[in-house]
Amino acid sequence: MTTSHSLAAERLTLGYGDRTVVDSLDLVVPPGRVTAVVGANACGKSTLLRSMSRLLAPREGRVVLDGKEVHRLPAKELARTLGLLPQSPVAPEGITVADLVGRGRHPHQGLFARWNEKDDEAVAAALDATDTAALADRSVDELSGGQRQRVWIAMALAQQTDLLLLDEPTTYLDASHQVEVLDLLTDLNRARGTTIVMVLHDLNLAARYADHIVALAQGRLHAAGTPQEVLTEDTVRTVFGLESHIIEDPVSGRPLMLPIGRHHVRPRAGATTARTPAEEAHR
Repeated sequence: MTTSHSLAAERLTLGYGDRTVVDSLDLVVPPGRVTAVVGANACGKSTLLRSMSRLLAPREGRVVLDGKEVHRLPAKELARTLGLLPQSPVAPEGITVADLVGRGRHPHQGLFARWNEKDDEAVAAALDATDTAALADRSVDELSGGQRQRVWIAMALAQQTDLLLLDEPTTYLDASHQVEVLDLLTDLNRARGTTIVMVLHDLNLAARYADHIVALAQGRLHAAGTPQEVLTEDTVRTVFGLESHIIEDPVSGRPLMLPIGRHHVRPRAGATTARTPAEEAHR
């Protein structure tokens, strides 16, 4: 069961070349919950997920899964417990959708094991869940960006791990499919107790779908907690450099962030604002 697994970063420092991206980060992933990682561009979100899945070795500190350092675990052993959907995965040229999704079953194949009925069922369920069954025989190369993203998510689901890390799973998806994918991940969490950690750019989707939010700022942990604890006007200002107004989402009851820019802001009572030439032309 996923709740028997623990995943944490301890004093984790990560970087590329001479550049430090994540600095002395301590983070505990709540088991059996949905966690969203948010932050401005280049703050270390994707780098953190890469290290937690063993793709990037730490400069200092460690990532620990069930008390063991992930970078010391055999790759196949780790892949049976933890799955990753990276930000920009690349499919082999000419591979079909069904074959790509089937690769999610590789960690479950022993040295002499053959493909079996359980593998077929896992792939079929993943295709159905992501509404990609009709694409099974098509080449991944022929698909739109949104279709391709759903196929990659299907491959991650077919892996059937207890922990699932997803880097921007809603990329390339229209509003309808964004909600469908996040509903699907919520179903997976509630039905199987799968621990989910996902990087999201949309703060309002993060607040609606996550039980736990981690906000990074310049490679450091700024805040972590429930959406109500983390999604505040101060956090949005500090992490994103954006003024905002937080209200209650009338649909979910969670926090809803309304950004405040320089334009299209309702004037206060009695206040007057100068119109731009374009606005004057449309009076």
